[in-house]
Amino acid sequence: MENSHRFTYPTLLTPVVQRDDRTMGDTPDFAARIERLRAVLQDHAHRYYVLDDPIVPDAEYDRLYAELAALETAHPQWVSPDSPTQRIGGKPLEGFGQVRHRVPMRSIRTETDTTPMGAAQFDLRIRKELGLSDADPPVVYMVEPKFDGLAINLRYEHGVLVQAATRGDGEMGEDVTHTIRTIRQIPLRLAVAPQPMAEGAEVQEVPEVLEVRGEVYLRRSVFRELNARAQQESAAGTHGAKVFVNPRNAAAGAVRQLDPAIAASRRLSFFAYGVGEVSPVFWAGCTSQWELLQVLRGWGFLVSTLVQRAHGHGELAARYQELGVLRDALDFDIDGVVYKVDALALQERLGYLTREPRWAVAHKFPAQEQITTVQAIDVQVGRTGKLTPVARLAPVFVGGATVTNASLHNEDEVLRKDVRVGDRVVVRRAGDVIPEVAYVVLDDPAEASCERGANPFRMPVLCPVCASHVVREDGEVDHRCSGGLHCSAQRKQALAHWAQKRALDIDGLGDKLIDQLVDRDLVRTLPDVYRLDLDTLCGLERMAELSASNLRTAIEGSKRTTLARFLYGLGIRHVGESTAKALARHFGGLDAILRATVEQLQAVDDVGPTVARSVRAFFDEHHNLTVVQALRACGLTWEEGAPVQAQALPLQGKTVVVTGTLPTLSREDAHARIEAAGGKASSSVSQRTHFVLAGENPGSKLAKAHSLGVRVIDEAEFLAMLGMGAEQADESGTLMQKTLV
Repeated sequence: MENSHRFTYPTLLTPVVQRDDRTMGDTPDFAARIERLRAVLQDHAHRYYVLDDPIVPDAEYDRLYAELAALETAHPQWVSPDSPTQRIGGKPLEGFGQVRHRVPMRSIRTETDTTPMGAAQFDLRIRKELGLSDADPPVVYMVEPKFDGLAINLRYEHGVLVQAATRGDGEMGEDVTHTIRTIRQIPLRLAVAPQPMAEGAEVQEVPEVLEVRGEVYLRRSVFRELNARAQQESAAGTHGAKVFVNPRNAAAGAVRQLDPAIAASRRLSFFAYGVGEVSPVFWAGCTSQWELLQVLRGWGFLVSTLVQRAHGHGELAARYQELGVLRDALDFDIDGVVYKVDALALQERLGYLTREPRWAVAHKFPAQEQITTVQAIDVQVGRTGKLTPVARLAPVFVGGATVTNASLHNEDEVLRKDVRVGDRVVVRRAGDVIPEVAYVVLDDPAEASCERGANPFRMPVLCPVCASHVVREDGEVDHRCSGGLHCSAQRKQALAHWAQKRALDIDGLGDKLIDQLVDRDLVRTLPDVYRLDLDTLCGLERMAELSASNLRTAIEGSKRTTLARFLYGLGIRHVGESTAKALARHFGGLDAILRATVEQLQAVDDVGPTVARSVRAFFDEHHNLTVVQALRACGLTWEEGAPVQAQALPLQGKTVVVTGTLPTLSREDAHARIEAAGGKASSSVSQRTHFVLAGENPGSKLAKAHSLGVRVIDEAEFLAMLGMGAEQADESGTLMQKTLV
């Protein structure tokens, strides 16, 4: 984050020299000490909450804060509203006062075309209004995220925050000064010295009256913490806090709390993006919206680092797509992009349409939430026997796709949200996330406690597929079918899992064919797949002799596999692809895994007590060992070797994501080398990612890595980490593939 426009205060790190209060009294020196403490604390808070660049430990800040609080307590006549000790103070209010905005908080027109063409349409309108021809240069715009929070107007007089108000209807808002003061990213007092602008021009001091406008929001990480805490309290039987629907509602509710202490507990944040009333007008040397933001940043406000300039509709569309890619990786919600003509003179020339500026537009992203109707609640049975309630929905287009089903996760979740057949519900889908029912829409709050046309959901006591008993183990939220492979749903799912590309990779063994094999009782367990002959396959629907022959070839080819694929294909609960590879590397062979104790299993990287117990329980079941022995008897083989010795491998414990086209390595080769070097090859970028290995045309993963601050490396640096050059890597490729089980 930029520091060049930050206001500067003198540092104060040394303790106060103790003096005799009997001789000090309320002297000007004493008042100066208080003012100096306030200035230093404000500077440290700005560094911590706005610049994310603290220069003192928390304990030092706390010491200075405690000194100031003690001095103000002893001498209350020196307490002022802008003191850091006054962020949370006073009794809860009985109600909100009304505030008339001196300069209306106008809304911005929304561009409903959620394709990049929406940017071209806005640019076309602007050029037409300005009378520009195709021969004229492109218009310069400022592009900023459209924050999904609560718009706030902050009024400063002589540099001190005196009032904060909600937008309301644009003309009248509510006075929420008491809660806004709790937000650490909002300065209580502004710097009054002239600050340099980005282009080097000088601006005047802070105006006598300055209204700063921006967005109050709740970070996603904080939102998750608040809800997790509320759910834990509820599960413990205590009166838990409210579980919020989304970060915006949580932020808006916090701002409108009468008790500032409650608002402070929500840990709100703030971005500045504009001004309201300014007197006297200060921007004689400030000619653009961009420069205006630099001035606000210089006075201590947090301005989003995602704000950029753009020239013409082509760059507008590019910025729209870039922010759309970053959207799900951000720690705050955005629902679109705001375009503003950058030049203040052109803004004035374009003017307003009643309540909307002609020079700005909000270009929305495809909606991630929509309302639809629950037509039924079905229960699906997975390959491990887990029962999952699924809402069957009236089709609705959300998050770029048509959604007809949404997971309800488990019985507790359905009852908590009180989802019933016939309800109107909000469905949420973000990026590639599985659609979920967010909450029920009730026209009348009284409906929550009365009959709504359907009874509350209850998990069935018998499996809907095989009629076996449904059980729920103590301490677990999931219900499971006890039928095992007797349950055809579990058989079908187990067979599909075994045949998938990342397991045994049996090409041609798809869902429809699996349905026939299980329904006709031709396959009851995994080894039965390898006993299927050509005549049997030819007898299935839509299976010509060539298709049947190809499938037989694929089945035979799957017999030559790796230990990791074999373990993953067995479908052991809690054992994913990476865990299977870790087990195979650690033990070297299957027999060693079969003999391993829980303690020995826990010695494997990334294997904790739950996974270790699950592996041990799986192989303790006689019928599972029978399946393993039968598969070996059918001819399944893999290379085995000595267990991996404990050593410092180059990528030990590191998670690496590969994206784009590498100069010499295929994606599979890169993954193999990562795993051979002790690392984990992941398909998605997160805060747990250590490196992103990027080639040409890297796509959205590179952008997400940059947004999260994840280190990006190229192939040459990757090979250097492994201690080899490109030629060595090429020569060792075959050997390395063989050593991977």
